[in-house]
Amino acid sequence: MQAENKNNIKIVSLGCRLNALEAEKIQKMLTPLLDAAIVVNTCAVTAEAERQSGQTVRKLSRENPAAPIFVTGCAATRNPDLFFHIPNAIVVQNRDKMTPGAYMNALAAAPCDFAAPQITRFNHPAPHLSKQFIQVQNGCNHKCAYCVTRLLRGPAVSVAYDEILSDAREAIQNGFYEIVLTGVDTASYASDGMLISDVCAGLLRDVPELRRLRISSFDPASPQIFKIIDLMHSDARMMPHMHLSMQSGSDTILRAMRRRHTADTVRKIVQYAGDGITFSWDIICGFPGETDELFCETMDLVRETRPIKIHAFPFSARPGTEAFDMPNQTDRAVSRNRVKIISDMANKIRAEFMAVNIGRRVSVLVEENNIARTPHDIDVKISGATITPRTICNVKLANIVDDAYIGEIE
Repeated sequence: MQAENKNNIKIVSLGCRLNALEAEKIQKMLTPLLDAAIVVNTCAVTAEAERQSGQTVRKLSRENPAAPIFVTGCAATRNPDLFFHIPNAIVVQNRDKMTPGAYMNALAAAPCDFAAPQITRFNHPAPHLSKQFIQVQNGCNHKCAYCVTRLLRGPAVSVAYDEILSDAREAIQNGFYEIVLTGVDTASYASDGMLISDVCAGLLRDVPELRRLRISSFDPASPQIFKIIDLMHSDARMMPHMHLSMQSGSDTILRAMRRRHTADTVRKIVQYAGDGITFSWDIICGFPGETDELFCETMDLVRETRPIKIHAFPFSARPGTEAFDMPNQTDRAVSRNRVKIISDMANKIRAEFMAVNIGRRVSVLVEENNIARTPHDIDVKISGATITPRTICNVKLANIVDDAYIGEIE
């Protein structure tokens, strides 16, 4: 099928930001080749994510019986049988997802007739982003006991700096002034003698028009984190907020998880960062063997180091991982209750942090509908006239409503 309608490749991305970035690249890759198709980049980080992936593809199949639906990503790689019996679904595994020929070969081998492909219903509008995400690496070399992603994405592979630099310059040309570096394990970046801190320093040096730079997530075990913090201290364009893949604050649970950091590692990071830099965390609640006492150790670390946001979720046992059949599995209701407890604590810390900043003037990046983001990645609802998205401007933080600042243009 030689493409005639070059805007008729639709994408659905589930799960992480890297999935969304890959889906956009796949869309651009397939646009010259196909008249119509839907690409679903699936997620398998939890059993629920995998279930939602299957549900999404089944719904798209019912609504679009004449369109090929390419199913790729982690759920399609881990459990292709989930999709094989869905009409017009065509599985392309992770290792082939960025190869055009894999889609064309899979389409040619499909039992369905797609001579006149047509998308009849698609209610998944593309997000209007104010920042540009750039992939710096893929895969992971570590062996965390709970993680299925590393099994599905393979070993760590870094993108050459020249390619990252080219993507950054293209982003600036397209009107993006904030860039977020993303990957499965960004802290492991290593290419041509450069580490991730070198990439950040290089972009700040080589792209003078770049006004805001972030890293999407970071492994607290990496010594590179201190060099990233040094950049935050020395260059205001390196945003003073970092998301840490913590998973627990208990050394006993961290060892069981096969994580490489300890609670004291995080204390040292926060102390080194100082008051001007904030952190958010990922936390798994209810990992096998997590007693009430061990969960309290995580809560104690939260109180001590004061992350302003926590993405907490209950442990999900994934087949093929070490944790799947570990003894002392935690009851699901207990895990969910711990999610609420730690989330409530983080929300309280966040509210206290926000209150201290009322009356201050900050630079924000405007997104849609006059919603903006502070350097610490907190929402600001800007009052007054409509401001063009992607604008960077100064506002006074005047009030707090519903976990967001009310900002006034200076």
